[in-house]
Amino acid sequence: MVQAVDGKTLAAMLIHASASLDAEKQKINELNVFPVPDGDTGTNMSLTIGTAAAELRQKAPTTVGQATSICASAMLRGARGNSGVILSLIFRGFSRAMKDKQTMDGIDLADAINAGVIAAYRAVMKPAEGTLLTVSRLAGDRAGRAAEEDTGFEYVLSAALERAREALADTIHQNPVLKKAGVVDAGGMGFVVVLQAMLDELQGVAAPVTGEAAPQPQDKADFGALAEEELTFTYDTVFIVRRTPEGKPLEEYRAWLETIGDSLVIGEGDEEFKVHVHTDDPGLALTKAQEFGILELAKIENMRTQRDELAAGKQAQSTDDLEAVEAELEAMEAGETPSAPPEKKYGFVAVAAGAGLAKVFYDLGADGVISGGQTMNPSTEDILKEIRKTPAEIVYVLPNNKNIIMAAQQCVDLVEDKQVIVLQAKTVPQGISAMIAVDPDGEAADNTAAMEAAMAGVTTMEITYAARDSEFDGAAIHAGDYLLLVDNQLFGTEKTIEAALDKLAQESAQRDGEFISIFYGEGVDQAQAQQAQAKFQAACPDAEITTLEGGQPVYHYLISVE
Repeated sequence: MVQAVDGKTLAAMLIHASASLDAEKQKINELNVFPVPDGDTGTNMSLTIGTAAAELRQKAPTTVGQATSICASAMLRGARGNSGVILSLIFRGFSRAMKDKQTMDGIDLADAINAGVIAAYRAVMKPAEGTLLTVSRLAGDRAGRAAEEDTGFEYVLSAALERAREALADTIHQNPVLKKAGVVDAGGMGFVVVLQAMLDELQGVAAPVTGEAAPQPQDKADFGALAEEELTFTYDTVFIVRRTPEGKPLEEYRAWLETIGDSLVIGEGDEEFKVHVHTDDPGLALTKAQEFGILELAKIENMRTQRDELAAGKQAQSTDDLEAVEAELEAMEAGETPSAPPEKKYGFVAVAAGAGLAKVFYDLGADGVISGGQTMNPSTEDILKEIRKTPAEIVYVLPNNKNIIMAAQQCVDLVEDKQVIVLQAKTVPQGISAMIAVDPDGEAADNTAAMEAAMAGVTTMEITYAARDSEFDGAAIHAGDYLLLVDNQLFGTEKTIEAALDKLAQESAQRDGEFISIFYGEGVDQAQAQQAQAKFQAACPDAEITTLEGGQPVYHYLISVE
């Protein structure tokens, strides 16, 4: 039995956990309460711990204090969805409990798990039994008792894992919704996978291979082996350009760069692109770049001089403050966007999937719209980046999905020069109504109250499809059935989309809908959307009805009723 682990071993255990979660994520995703094709708990937990694994590989900690600190910091920013945020909070508790620790024994492990559980419970306003919280709490309880029996790390971890498995099996009985669906909790399953992977690493069980490993680069290049003729061009040029609406198509720039250099790589982001090119005229490349956006950062190295200096065993020449420029480039790639100075009192960041929905938010005054929603929850870092870019004193964040709210809330304490207010917008229609209620000249408290009141007056209806056979409340649901959701609750099923629309139109009439907005998604054309509008107009003749292309995936129709 292993008595204690150091930072290197703990890092390997967490990297193993990341690989195991990646391998099991689809099984975890499929533990959905409803058979809606939007299960993403496994994906969120995998992506969250994956950020920690990447940092641990790069930084190679030697103490458990370093390992848990690196893990907690990476997961805080990489957290996605409620399950990912809770997992990150558990490891934040780990970090606080293990601060300055060189090694970790069984007593330390029990302390770390329980500190993590406390941190997670504090962050959840209404903890429910039969969830990831329950499984981790009971595992922590057992770890504490096990540490009194044997202080060995492996003994305590084994005991915690055994109790976590028992607790997971019991979630189906603790949570009425899970019991109806006949499944265990997906987040709890993810936590069990993490503990099992950590124990596997300790006991020499190989981590699952989820993809071909990338070849590892040498610590440094052998410049002496490069002959003069192998350097076709002189300057290694790297720069970042911020896209602008008036910028030319990037393909034109790519083709032009190939005429003045080689080793061309262009990395494209949503709002910027990074260029790497070897050329004899870097100034020309940078000047041309301004036709495609705003040049932000650049790094230029003379490869011939650098080769000669390094081959002679000397310090390579570099541009002034090259290390600082490189760090700035890497920070931008990592999403560490500098905070924009305030130019106005209020700013708004919203989350929405679909170009049409994004346009609605921009038209209402949003400064940034993050592409995301069901099945693609943005991380805390994604949201943080948009907040920092918003030139306002007070930034409202509209998550527009119940599984994104916790990730957004983590940003509040990460921004020092702006006040961040996260609204409890659980649907896109709620977010839209909140934006409409804003008074640009009003006080923050009054605006917050008005936006919350507007959200409360909205009913959200959705039509999607069943991804698999299931049963809920005694009703059989078959793969391919149309599912009707009202305020995120299953309202019914239908065999045809026409019947589904009829049913929701009648429900809108029952709710005395006066303003109805119909957003049609991917796979629905304008003619079909107009037919849908006709159904609602017939059911609610006095209502003001608007139909817009939302472009959202998974959900055929997203309907707002006020």
